Amino acid sequence: MEDRAPVFFFAPFVSSTMRVQPAWIDYAGHMNMAYYHVLFDRAVEEAFGLVGLGQDYLEERKASFFAVETHTLYKRELRMKDTVRVTLQLIDFDEKRLHFYMEVRHATEGWLSATTEGLSLHVDMKTRKVAPFPNDIMANLAIMKATHSRLARPQALGRVIGLPSKPEASSPLREPMRASGTCH
Repeated sequence: MEDRAPVFFFAPFVSSTMRVQPAWIDYAGHMNMAYYHVLFDRAVEEAFGLVGLGQDYLEERKASFFAVETHTLYKRELRMKDTVRVTLQLIDFDEKRLHFYMEVRHATEGWLSATTEGLSLHVDMKTRKVAPFPNDIMANLAIMKATHSRLARPQALGRVIGLPSKPEASSPLREPMRASGTCH
């Protein structure tokens, strides 16, 4: 296998400009939540393509990386024809995993639309099992992480989803259910 020369990275990685497509708009008049993940996925492909994990990696080395967990926060709606750029910050990695944070921002006005935190696994496509990254990819990830380590740690990392805590006495979930005569 051919070793590739290490590459250099901006911190954070910034994607190409992307435009919200008419087909992505739902009946509420804004971009449906599924298409935020299309934007995130396109940016992941761009960013990790620089590391050497693009389509040619799959074709030549018969390996890729799969998303195993994401946590997305929607901050401000996107509408038809809005343009965006997505940033990616590599938070950490090991021999088989990538942990990263991304933000979708309006391309001309700069406001934050959504964030996501992701965890991906490196997979041998012949066996469809998790496998270690090759040495040249590990070297590129180390350079990317060193560059991205200079950035502030995102506040949204590690958020837990749930309702805010309430005092026990006022929690409707702690009160016994009463029959109301109707079913919902």
